[in-house]
Amino acid sequence: MTIELEYSSSLNGASYLLFELKQVVKLQQMGLSTQEIRSKVVDENIFQFENKGRITRTLPSVMRRAKVIDSTLASLMMEGSVEMSKVINLYAIMKTDLLFYEFMDEVISEKFQNNDYLIEKKDINLFFTTKSEQSDKVASWSDINIEKLKRAFMQVLFESGMLKGRRGKELNRLIIDDQIKNHLTHIGDARYVRAMGE
Repeated sequence: MTIELEYSSSLNGASYLLFELKQVVKLQQMGLSTQEIRSKVVDENIFQFENKGRITRTLPSVMRRAKVIDSTLASLMMEGSVEMSKVINLYAIMKTDLLFYEFMDEVISEKFQNNDYLIEKKDINLFFTTKSEQSDKVASWSDINIEKLKRAFMQVLFESGMLKGRRGKELNRLIIDDQIKNHLTHIGDARYVRAMGE
């Protein structure tokens, strides 16, 4: 399923959310409708957030990600290793966030191709500068919004296992399970595998 994506800064309020995504995927597998899932997450605080407002902020992103996870990926996410879940989550983030996908494709993937395992501030700054020149939408975002987004991107890299340390610059190649790789290639999403550095 292809979603026409526009640039968005929604990653600011909803960066990684692996635990939350797994909860929603589990409810989907149980056959609950989108509306039932939304109500259950809010009423029973399934995300276990202290702050109810945070549920409202993060739920739309989690639901969007859950929609792009088909039954094969859902099974691998629920029954596979933590590493498999992380890769599937990263795929779902890229698939629903055009700007983050382009960052992975144009910055991270390129670094891996050149055997360059350092991500530096200048790499991220250059990426955002280029995007502001190419897109009026990105250009219209405040500096604070862009700074937060840079941090959110790094947070996703760290939590997915691509960044060795939370404050570090050293990149790690993900080991992508063949079942995931083959399935994504089969459904026409090989570009996301490439963007992860394969």
